[in-house]
Amino acid sequence: MQPPPAPILIENVRVFDSLGSVLTPPTAVLIQDRRIKAIGTVRPPTGTVVIDGGERVLMPGLTDAHVHLFAVGTSLAGLTTGPTGTGYYNALAQAERMLMRGFTTVRDMAGDVASLRQVLDAGTFPGPRVYPSQAAISQTSGHGDFSDVHESASTFSCGAHARAEQIGFLRVADGRDQVLAAVREQLKRGASQIKVMAGGGVTSAYDPLDVLQYTPDELSAAVEAATDWGTYVSAHVYNDEGIRRAVAAGIRSIEHGHLAAGPDTLELMADEGVWLSTQPFIESDHEQADPEHAAKNAQVCAGVVDTFAWAREAGTRIAFGTDLLLEPEKAGLQNEMLTRLSTRFGFRPAEALSIATSGNAALFRLSGERDPYKAARLGEITVDAWADVLLVEGDPTEDLTVLGDPERNLAVIIKDGRIHKNTLG
Repeated sequence: MQPPPAPILIENVRVFDSLGSVLTPPTAVLIQDRRIKAIGTVRPPTGTVVIDGGERVLMPGLTDAHVHLFAVGTSLAGLTTGPTGTGYYNALAQAERMLMRGFTTVRDMAGDVASLRQVLDAGTFPGPRVYPSQAAISQTSGHGDFSDVHESASTFSCGAHARAEQIGFLRVADGRDQVLAAVREQLKRGASQIKVMAGGGVTSAYDPLDVLQYTPDELSAAVEAATDWGTYVSAHVYNDEGIRRAVAAGIRSIEHGHLAAGPDTLELMADEGVWLSTQPFIESDHEQADPEHAAKNAQVCAGVVDTFAWAREAGTRIAFGTDLLLEPEKAGLQNEMLTRLSTRFGFRPAEALSIATSGNAALFRLSGERDPYKAARLGEITVDAWADVLLVEGDPTEDLTVLGDPERNLAVIIKDGRIHKNTLG
């Protein structure tokens, strides 16, 4: 564990606290003991590092509700046929890159990253805060079944698992008992929430987008096991019937949801307090060499506009995520995807900023006692919140695209009270 960082006073900044939509007049923010200590007129302690913000905008660090640290920097072949360490070392490198893009907290939705979280939290290496799901849990032939077609995917407790399971990326489990054990296994390994596959996927080999995955009883089993540990279950699912089945089982977060059939489904989610954790996809985000997979990708992307519109009309709680994986050359799209909320999908810039800061943080808080960061608030600039902040060139509450170029427009990046970038001297 590194020694505590020196206090930091950021003067002459206009603050976007993420709880409102307007900036404050120029003010000062004191950071001490890893948290926001004071806002306004303050007397800094001896040894404080002083940064003149020059009336730039100070905002909370960005968050991403759907990342794959373990898989974003490595191809599928690299994970499944390469050395065991490939995914881990690339995850470490990607963690620093995410932080330098301004993402100070992420929710990881499949991958063995609990140990990575520990070394990042200790300050041993730079990177965001991480909410791990550990291995995503799938039925045989589901979105997480990466076994070859001639192999048995149901070797849960004996025999040789498929490579994706050996490295802790995925776990195949069938029936109530196996699902209970799989959920408990991920919690044992440090998961803060659980992810299950409840419908077909784009990149997986065996499952069309319309198929339902996991019976109601199997989904309920996952929810029961997670609830006993004080946390929740999220579900990968695109299709409408799968969304409804997941909601009925007690799933708290729908990952994707792009093929909802109409506004009634989003209204159901709003009524039940279920989050839509979705992604502003366009077709070029993922390259699909196989025509069948390319067609599935096109179908998903075609649903983005309607899904966002229905969710906003229904008052469904929306989380922002990117779901970039298995194409290392695409990892840098994270910031561009955020800007699309405003440039393509109708959100006001300040509204999009709130979703990607305090909004996502409210979803992360569903992990309850399993929340590794429950000691303070995330995603906001308020007294006693975690000191994760960005000093921005330009006004992202009016023009979100300034965050699309983090190298140029993020003058200061502070995470956990420690300066990771400062171009102001």
